[in-house]
Amino acid sequence: MKLLILGGTIFLGRHLVEAALAQGHEITLFNRGQHNPDLYPAVEHLRGDRDGDLTALNGRRWDAVIDTCGYVPRVVRASAELLSGAVEHYTFISSISVYADFGSAAIDERSPVGTLADPTVEEITGESYGPLKALCEQAVQQALPNRTLIVRPGLIVGPHDPSDRFTYWPRRIARGGDVLAPDSPDQPVEIIDVRDLAEWIVQMVAARQTGTYNATGPVGPLTLAQVLAACKSVSGSAANIIWVGKQFLLDSGAVPWTEIPLWTPRDEGQTGSVLTVNCAKAIAAGLSFRPLAETIHDTLAWDSVRPTGVEYRAGLDPQREQEWLRAWNERG
Repeated sequence: MKLLILGGTIFLGRHLVEAALAQGHEITLFNRGQHNPDLYPAVEHLRGDRDGDLTALNGRRWDAVIDTCGYVPRVVRASAELLSGAVEHYTFISSISVYADFGSAAIDERSPVGTLADPTVEEITGESYGPLKALCEQAVQQALPNRTLIVRPGLIVGPHDPSDRFTYWPRRIARGGDVLAPDSPDQPVEIIDVRDLAEWIVQMVAARQTGTYNATGPVGPLTLAQVLAACKSVSGSAANIIWVGKQFLLDSGAVPWTEIPLWTPRDEGQTGSVLTVNCAKAIAAGLSFRPLAETIHDTLAWDSVRPTGVEYRAGLDPQREQEWLRAWNERG
C-alpha cells in the first residue's frame, strides 16, 4: 500500500509510520518539517503547510491517506478536497472529545457530538476543541463519501507522549514517598497504548474499512487504583498512595486532568466521563491491547532518557503536592 501521512513525526504520527513500515507499506510524509525533521530518512518527505500551501501534493496519487493533525474544519476540508481524487481512502484522526455530553456511561459512536454557536470559529480552546474536531469529521466525509475512516481515540499513552498526562504517574510513583492521588480509588480509567492504536489503524486502512470508531481501552474495567498499583509493581517503588478528597482538592484550586492527570471528578448522580466511553465496535474490529505493565515499563524507559531539564506539560508540582498532603493530614 502506498500511504500518505499528514504529519507523521509527533507521537501517534511517528508510531503510525513505524507500524506501516513494519507491515511493509510505502510511506510518504507531508508536513512543515518543524518537528523531528531527521526522523525516517529512508521515507519520502514532502514539505508544505496544510493551511495554504498544499502544492507538494499536486499531481500525486496514493492508495490511502491518514490525517493525524487536523483541528480546523477549513484546513481539513482543503486537504480532503484536494486528495479526494488522489486517494482511494481517507482516515481522519479525531477524538472522543467530540461528544456533547459525558454525563452518561452509555456513550458510543451514535451519541450526539458537540456543536458551536459560530461554526466559523477557529480558536482552539477546551470548549471548542471537540466541536471543531466533529466539524473536521464532517468535512472529510463530505469530500470523500463512503471512503472515510473516522477514529476517535481516547487518552493515548506511551513512549514519546508530549502531553505527559499519563507519564506523570509512572514517573511520580517511581520517585517514591507520599504520593497524592485524587478522589476515589475506583474511578474508571480508559487509556490506549499509542503502539496498539497505530497498529490497528494501519490494519484498518489496509483493509479499506470505513465508518466511525471510538478507540481506547482496555477490554475490561480499569480503575485509577489499579493503574497506580501497576506503576508501583513495575517500578519496584515503595510509594505510599494517599487518597485525597475531591472537595478538598477543588477548594485548594487543583486542576483536574492536567495538574492531576487521569482525574475527572464527577457530579452527584453522574455515571459517565471522558474515561468511560464504549469502544466495543473497535474491539470487534480487531483493536487489541498490550498489558498495562508493558506500557508503564516502556513509558518509564523512554522518560528516563529525555533531555535534562525537559519541561513537563502535566502533573502536580512537588512542592504543591507536599503542601496539600500536609494540609490534608492536618484535617485528622
